[in-house]
Amino acid sequence: MLVQKLGRAIVTLHAISDGKAAEGGSDMTTARDSLRTKYQLLAYVGDVVFSLYVRLRFLAASSHVRVIHDLSSKAVSAVYQAKALAALMDTLNEQELAVVKRGRNTKSSVPKSASVHEYRMSTAFEALIGWLFLNNEDERLETIMEQAFNIIIDDFKTK
Repeated sequence: MLVQKLGRAIVTLHAISDGKAAEGGSDMTTARDSLRTKYQLLAYVGDVVFSLYVRLRFLAASSHVRVIHDLSSKAVSAVYQAKALAALMDTLNEQELAVVKRGRNTKSSVPKSASVHEYRMSTAFEALIGWLFLNNEDERLETIMEQAFNIIIDDFKTK
């Protein structure tokens, strides 16, 4: 059942990216809404993928669930994701930079735990991870997540 739901979500994402999911309304409004929805969904998928990656990496550090949870929650926070993306920007290709730009400009409410800039950068990072995941760019996805994880861990060590 979960696999079927994931399959439907992927089909929906592809339909949105192809411009087929939006019906009704003016062409400009529908295109803008579809694009905004696409990058919000990419960020959502990216959040899930990166969160799982981080949790799996922390399993080697501790067998205590609470410790893993606390470290993981901190590592996937908007503040740390923004720092990781800032450090990775020079390593991204044109297509990845375009995804980051669109993801960064996605409008959403900002939590109190991060600045507007940090939150937008973290949304951009998550959109990139989601885009790589859904486009089956497994090798590149692994590289970006590993680099981001190492950047975050290095920052943990300096504090």
